[in-house]
Amino acid sequence: MRHTLGVHPVREALRARRPLNKVLIAKGTGGPRIQEIIDLCRDQTVPVRFEARDMLDRLSKGIPHQGVVAFGAVRGFVELSEVSENAQLLVLLDGVEDPHNLGAIIRTAHAVGANAVIVPERRAAPLTETVERAAAGAMEYLPVARITNVTQSLEKLKQQGFWIYGLDEHGAELYTEVEYARPTVIVLGGEGKGIHQGVQKHCDALVKIPMAGEVSSLNVSVAAGVVLFELRRRLG
Repeated sequence: MRHTLGVHPVREALRARRPLNKVLIAKGTGGPRIQEIIDLCRDQTVPVRFEARDMLDRLSKGIPHQGVVAFGAVRGFVELSEVSENAQLLVLLDGVEDPHNLGAIIRTAHAVGANAVIVPERRAAPLTETVERAAAGAMEYLPVARITNVTQSLEKLKQQGFWIYGLDEHGAELYTEVEYARPTVIVLGGEGKGIHQGVQKHCDALVKIPMAGEVSSLNVSVAAGVVLFELRRRLG
């Protein structure tokens, strides 16, 4: 059974009508947002229990919970075939292993209207409570597909008509100047390593973000926000 932690993730789980077995609220916790959660639970007949805060602390194992913990079925991965048909924007992560980065990218991808985030079986963060919290509720709406082989999946997507753009500090074109085409796949590399060379060869173009400082690259979740919102501005 999976725990959903925090006011915003629990509220979005309820708003998305994800099946929940119960919601625990720390005694003494109140305010409009807590009341909204209680009202949503009542509307959906989800049991609400008020427990001591130290009990919620034990359940969350040190992860901040803001006085709210929900219990529900584990949200798993979907198949690529379930999300690629009719999709216009997919975000593929080649080796993002930090759960905070994964959650932040899921949040950004949902904000720009992406149809799914794609991760490989290996060299990828699992869908944990930390990822869910960093995604701030976006996991309730944006599917995450898991693939066994990145290069083979990119070739399949090309056969479906997708254009593949990899973000790399050594890219030949600036992200603001490349002519993007739909349907689009944006490929982001892992922390410190970037996109693997074998994956780069399957991209139609490698783009870069110009850097004025001494540091040569951005955190992958920050870079994702920069490029994805530019893509949204350009393509709508």
